[in-house]
Amino acid sequence: MSAPQHTRRLVGTWPTGTMPAALITGRKRVEVGTVPIPERRPGHVLVRTHYVGLCGTDLELFHGTASYLREGRARHPHVFGHEWWGEVVAADGAPGFAPGDPVVGHTMITCGRCARCRRGARQQCGRMTEVGLYGQQGAAAQYVRMPAHALTVLPESLAVPWAVFVEPAVTVVEGFRRAQVRPDDRVAVVGTGTIGLLSVQLASRWAEHVIAVGIDPAGLALAGCPAHLVPDAPPGEHSLVVEASGGTGAFATALRLVERGGRIALVGVSNEPEEGLVPGDVALRGVTVLGVQHGIDHYEETVRMFAEGVLDGARLVAAVVPARTPERAFELLERGRSGPPKVIIGADW
Repeated sequence: MSAPQHTRRLVGTWPTGTMPAALITGRKRVEVGTVPIPERRPGHVLVRTHYVGLCGTDLELFHGTASYLREGRARHPHVFGHEWWGEVVAADGAPGFAPGDPVVGHTMITCGRCARCRRGARQQCGRMTEVGLYGQQGAAAQYVRMPAHALTVLPESLAVPWAVFVEPAVTVVEGFRRAQVRPDDRVAVVGTGTIGLLSVQLASRWAEHVIAVGIDPAGLALAGCPAHLVPDAPPGEHSLVVEASGGTGAFATALRLVERGGRIALVGVSNEPEEGLVPGDVALRGVTVLGVQHGIDHYEETVRMFAEGVLDGARLVAAVVPARTPERAFELLERGRSGPPKVIIGADW
């Protein structure tokens, strides 16, 4: 839903000084420190963070293996946090927001001016920054400053910890929109992490036949549909396969499951070479492979889906950890979990 268009140009009081933040300070080191409160900037909104979700990319930042660190786009100390929601504190020249509005933040911040943005390919923006990843402070802090166009207002009913799922869910929506899912599709979802379980939920609304495929029996039990361990999944029977795990061998599994002439939506991100993959299998079987980067254009639609119960994150939360103990959150993330996939930090600064 779009924010109502208030006529006032400045709302709320923009605080100054310093604020607490969770900082990755080195390889496998995270601590609470102090950073400056972002300064006022025209067209921007200051948001008090309420909850921050963690995912595999945050774990890569914690381990020091993230491409953003290797390429020098991010450096320590690093304020992480790209899955989050919070409460508007102040807005400078950004109509449409009032203090107290719950808002969810977008990860990708685009320039809106480059050729790619102008032709509607915002996900390929040449001047992009990403919250909590590179070029933009993350939300694991008391406040985060955001351009107004990168915020979506939440209904009060979604002012709950698991509203952090809006950010990963937009990519799920993008995957199904790109794949043009149909009611008669036979859909297999590979993976039972956050993306996989949200994919199962959405597929179950849009297609008549859906199965979940994974390696974690407890995760499969959360799917709410017929479920199979990877070796037992029926091969060659699915018109659409959503690869949502990013795990080793997952693309080969997707290729095994898809029927001739079917589609594979690659939503999971694997950075490892795929052994045993024969490109001719894709060509000779007429398989369409869709690389799904993100769902930057689907925030309002995705918020509506959560508000209407099409998507539900309540059962997917493993733990909510206080912000003052971020090391505990990363310990849980690093150890891995069976069943509910999401670790959330509650910003009780």
